[in-house]
Amino acid sequence: MSTREIIRGSALLVVLALSAAGCSGGDADDSASNPANEIATTTTAAATNGSTTTTAAAAPDGPLERYAGYQSVNYTDPAHWLCRPDADDICESDLDATTIAADGTLTVEDPVLPVDDSDIDCFYVYPTISRDPTPLSDWNAADDEEGYAAFNQVARLSSLCRVFAPVYRQRTLSGLGAALGGGAAPTTVVGADVVDPYLDILDAWKTYMANDNGGRGVVLVGHSQGSSVLTRLIAEEIDPNADVRAHLVAAYLAGSSVRVPEGADVGGDFAETPLCRAADQTGCVVTWASFRSTAPPTPNALFGAPRTGDGVAACNSPANLAGGPADLTGYFPANRAASILAGAGGPVPDGSGWLDAAAGAVTTPYVSLPGLTTGECVSKGGRNYLQITVNGDPADPRADDIGGDLTPEWGLHLVDISLVMGDMVKLITTQAGAWSAAR
Repeated sequence: MSTREIIRGSALLVVLALSAAGCSGGDADDSASNPANEIATTTTAAATNGSTTTTAAAAPDGPLERYAGYQSVNYTDPAHWLCRPDADDICESDLDATTIAADGTLTVEDPVLPVDDSDIDCFYVYPTISRDPTPLSDWNAADDEEGYAAFNQVARLSSLCRVFAPVYRQRTLSGLGAALGGGAAPTTVVGADVVDPYLDILDAWKTYMANDNGGRGVVLVGHSQGSSVLTRLIAEEIDPNADVRAHLVAAYLAGSSVRVPEGADVGGDFAETPLCRAADQTGCVVTWASFRSTAPPTPNALFGAPRTGDGVAACNSPANLAGGPADLTGYFPANRAASILAGAGGPVPDGSGWLDAAAGAVTTPYVSLPGLTTGECVSKGGRNYLQITVNGDPADPRADDIGGDLTPEWGLHLVDISLVMGDMVKLITTQAGAWSAAR
C-alpha cells in the first residue's frame, strides 16, 4: 500500500469514527480542591476580557505530599515509556534540520540534545496513532506509530527540558472506526482490568510527580486524543489544586477544542488556569487547531467549537499569544511523504520535494522554511481556529505548499504541531526562564 493510500484510508476511518464518537476536546469535570494541600496564590483580573493571571507560590523541592509514596500501577516498567531522560530513546534521535531561505540558501541546524541543566520537564501525550486491530492499543509502541509521533511532536523540546512520554492504552484508529457501529467504548475490560486511556495517563503523571519531578516545572504537550486526555488531567488533577498548579509552566493542547466563555481567557474547562497571553506568563494554556485560509472549517468540522457545553473554543497561537498574524517557524520531515499517520515515508530523495534539485539537496531529517506560512487565530463561521496562509512563491526554489491535509472536517490536523514547533521552542524557552526566576 502506498503512503498516500495509508493517509487517505486512515483519515477516512478516523473522520467517520470521530463524527460519531469524538476523540479530542471533550468536557472535563471540575474536582474539589484539597485544602490540606493548597498554597497561597495571587490573582489579578484583566478587565479587558475577563481573564485572570494566576501566580502561584514557588513549587517546593521533592514530591508533593499528595504524591509522596504513590505506588505506580504500570509505569515502573521502562517499556511503558516512549521517552525518559534516563533512557536512550526516540527523543534523543537525530533532529538536525536544514533551514531553506527564500533565496535557496541552506543552513544546517544541529540542536544540542539532551538538556541536562534545565529546571523544566516536558510531559507529552501523543495523538490517536495506533493501528492495533483492537479498540484499545496494547503496551507495544511502534517506532512508526507512537514513536514517530513523539519524534515529530516533542523530541525537539529535549533541548529545553527533560522529556517524559508515557505509552498508554489509547483508543486506536480501528477502535474509533468501531464506534460508528456502536462498538467498544473508550473504557474496555481487558482480562481482569478495566482499561481507560485517561487512567493510564493519570497513573503515569502520579508516578512522574512522585519519583521524578523533584520540584521542577512541567510543560504539558498533547495533540488530538493526547490533548483531550491532558485537558481532563488539568481539570481534575492540576487546576483544582494550587500546589500542583505551582509546577505548571504551560500546557500546549494542539488539535483540540478547549472551552472558555466567549470573550474570556479563563472558565469553561478550567476554573483557575487561563489562556497564555504574554510570552513570560506561566501556569497557562496554549491551544489551537489549524485550517488553511483557503479551506476554512466546514459546518461539520471536528475543531473550532466545543463538542459539548457552553462557550467557545479557545485559540492562541504560539507565534503570537496576543493575537494577530505572525510568520510561523515550522519544522517538517525532510521527506514530504512522511506524516504522523504514514510514518517516515521511506527513503528521503535528493531535494526531498522541498527544494528544486538544482538548488541543492537536503540531507537532514527535518527542514524549516522561514516565511512560508503565516498563522492567525480567527473567529469565522462560529468557529475559532488558527488560520494558516501559505506564502508560496513560484519564482523561488522552495516548495510552494505544505502537506498535512486530511479531509475538510480535519483541516491541517496532521501538522498542527509541525507548523509551530520553532515558535513553541522559543516560547517555552521564555516561559521556562520566567518560571525559574519566580521560584
